[in-house]
Amino acid sequence: MPTTINDVAARAGVSIKTVSRVLNGEPHVRPAVRERVLEAANALAYTPNQSARRLAGNRSYLIAFFYNNPSPSYIAGIQSGAARRCRDLGYHLIVEPLEREAGNELGPVTGMVRTLAPDGVILIPPLSDDPSLISHLSTFNVPVVRIAGYGDGQGIKLETPEREGGRLAVEHLLASGHRRVAIVTAPAIHHAAAERLLGYFDALKAASIPVDSDLIVSGRFDLESGREAAVKLLDLPQPPTAIFAANDDMALGVMRTARERGLKVPEELSIVGFDDTPASLSAWPPLTTVRQPLEELGAAAVELIVHAEAAPKDAPKFNLVARGSVARRQQR
Repeated sequence: MPTTINDVAARAGVSIKTVSRVLNGEPHVRPAVRERVLEAANALAYTPNQSARRLAGNRSYLIAFFYNNPSPSYIAGIQSGAARRCRDLGYHLIVEPLEREAGNELGPVTGMVRTLAPDGVILIPPLSDDPSLISHLSTFNVPVVRIAGYGDGQGIKLETPEREGGRLAVEHLLASGHRRVAIVTAPAIHHAAAERLLGYFDALKAASIPVDSDLIVSGRFDLESGREAAVKLLDLPQPPTAIFAANDDMALGVMRTARERGLKVPEELSIVGFDDTPASLSAWPPLTTVRQPLEELGAAAVELIVHAEAAPKDAPKFNLVARGSVARRQQR
């Protein structure tokens, strides 16, 4: 006969309700009791009946992760952290791309939410600041966590220190002796990442360096736009000696263009990215970048949906990761 929740409760010496609370990841269960229940469930190879759980708790035990972001590494980092935390809590993560550019359609969202009835929705930029999508989701009375959400609207905003991260990147270049520092900025629809440009301004102002509009070029958050931006910047009569790109993909595009032109990185051009994706470490030279804890952000979003009262309230920390793509500027 298959193992039941009664068997787990008997082996652990607790009530069925306690077993249910532990397996549902609910808070306020003593650690020793939680460990005893989990050990009993593992020893008996007990697998909860998902249909019964849904009926008993009026939950689907599903969390939806919607994205429309051009950076695969960013998506993967958030997804990995969210999926692992879902697994820990007995939930399942459903990952769905939303093609918002073509007609700005909300029909697919309606179909997914009505069919799956998720217990919550996770949004990342640019969807986390998409007013029509956020308003539409509010009609389903489903909790929404907006990672790096900056704009107004319903839902829980899991804000990130984007401006501080941009400042850290540029300060590092200035501390290395660079004075002509360019930036490849985020697309306008990425409100959170646009804060990185403000950090760029902050660092220049603190160093008493005037802003040169020629050194500000917009990108699309992909490698090709980084290459295009680098062409514009390196074709200037006075090209920059350092470039800060608002994500790693664009920074790697800058690095490729520099190589194609025979420029040595970092001796002739220093480059800093943002995100600390796996590609930043495998590049040569390894890319100096600003690390944002993507997996931790994904896990925190799940926590906010499952039991917000136990979720961490502290803002995530961004850190500069100094690698080989920045060199001290030799004064001439």
